[in-house]
Amino acid sequence: MELQIANPKTVYSKTREYFHVTKHQLFSSNSVSTNGKNVMDGVKFMNKINQSTITACFFDPQYRGIMDKMSYGNEGERQKERALLSQMNNDTIIEFIREINRVLVASGHLFLWIDKFHLCEGIEDWFKKTEFSIVDLITWDKGKIGMGYRTRRRSEYLMVLQKEPIRAKGIWIKHNIPDTWIEKIAGKIHPHQKPMLLQKSLIEAVSSEKDYILDPCAGSYSVLEACKLSGRNFIGCDIKTV
Repeated sequence: MELQIANPKTVYSKTREYFHVTKHQLFSSNSVSTNGKNVMDGVKFMNKINQSTITACFFDPQYRGIMDKMSYGNEGERQKERALLSQMNNDTIIEFIREINRVLVASGHLFLWIDKFHLCEGIEDWFKKTEFSIVDLITWDKGKIGMGYRTRRRSEYLMVLQKEPIRAKGIWIKHNIPDTWIEKIAGKIHPHQKPMLLQKSLIEAVSSEKDYILDPCAGSYSVLEACKLSGRNFIGCDIKTV
């Protein structure tokens, strides 16, 4: 099996240079399946992927974030499943991001989900010793109101980062994506399920057909579904299946 990987020729180029690698060149292990679900720790999973082979990555780190900041304690029935998920500390998140940096191609994109407290307080420590820079931010309007002692939460935030060299021409090829995206989740199967149509649009913006898109904490595997609809290849895992 062959796949296309995209790299920019130079920081000034308006087009991407394509070259082919075999599946054997992409992975250092035959134990990884593509376009399906792998049950594995995300960092160990990425260790099996060779350097500079992935076009884009979605990462939704599992942390309590806003719940700890607001001292919710017992989250109640609606948040019970979320509270039971394994939590990542800062060191774990940094380890994930450094591995993502290693496997992404030059000028590849990382789409990172964050809550409003991380947005306000900053997450610069997560990107030390990487080639990432923040290039954009998308607000996801869920179309429903959640928890909150003061304002009620209705949004999540998708931080867009790019690996060096930083450039948009010839790399970001779709220009009709708004920076506020309204999408309700239908048939929710995971506490952290993300908007599939937004992810599909972003995949189409930064990759070409048959490129590989990574999700090392796949959860509901909405990125897998987005890849199927957009003609991209998916590679990802989660510590358990849904």
